[in-house]
Amino acid sequence: MTGLSLRAEDVTLGYGGPAAVVTGLDLEVRAGEVLVVVGPSGCGKSTLLRAFAGLLPVRAGRVLADGEPITGPSRDRALVFQDDALLPWRNARRNVELPLAMRGVPRGRRRDQAAQWLGRVGLDDAGDRLPRELSGGMRQRVQLARTLAGAPRAVLMDEPFGALDAQTRAGMQRLLVEVLSDAPATVVFVTHDVDEALLLGDRVVVLGPAGIAAEVTVPNPRAPREAGAGVGAGSGDGVEVEELRDRILVALGARGEAKETV
Repeated sequence: MTGLSLRAEDVTLGYGGPAAVVTGLDLEVRAGEVLVVVGPSGCGKSTLLRAFAGLLPVRAGRVLADGEPITGPSRDRALVFQDDALLPWRNARRNVELPLAMRGVPRGRRRDQAAQWLGRVGLDDAGDRLPRELSGGMRQRVQLARTLAGAPRAVLMDEPFGALDAQTRAGMQRLLVEVLSDAPATVVFVTHDVDEALLLGDRVVVLGPAGIAAEVTVPNPRAPREAGAGVGAGSGDGVEVEELRDRILVALGARGEAKETV
């Protein structure tokens, strides 16, 4: 199975009321890439994810998956929230089994596959524990295992590590990089953290009030870099990545008012 290509073509998005959150957006997400979207609060990052997930219809334009219009949710596209959204009455293993059951995987194989995924995220011994018995970082690991166990072709991640402490967040960043090295899925990852964006992304897009304010390609994407230790560490391209970091900050308005495309 390969990753999905996703595309927004002249898209306008909004909720109830006349005001649009996103207007005239054109964006392509290549199959198998990790695209990170950053931008100020209210610019439409999460709204865009919901459109790609098929949870929010467009007001104008089109959103496409592999060239076909997105008209609703699909098991090929999984949305991951900051809140882990685990079912509190199901233990960790049975939470991971849920998407497998939805795909019709037989009970015995579900149990084995769920145990394998928990092992991949470092929770071999936590399968029988309920969500309330797990730390925030452990719950996010269960959520990651549950998401990937469903074999989605695109994973849409809405600030999944935003509520974690710095040490746990760095561990989850490393874990995501490791898991993605074996997973073919396309990933669209929303964050407010520029360092996280450059650590995880193959490409970073800055979304602003007028659409895409900047787009940068990360050198040596997902090369070994120390999460939380500064972008570019250990990549051999530290100076270049620092320049990209500055350009993203400029596009965000954190360093001057200039709009810049890389």
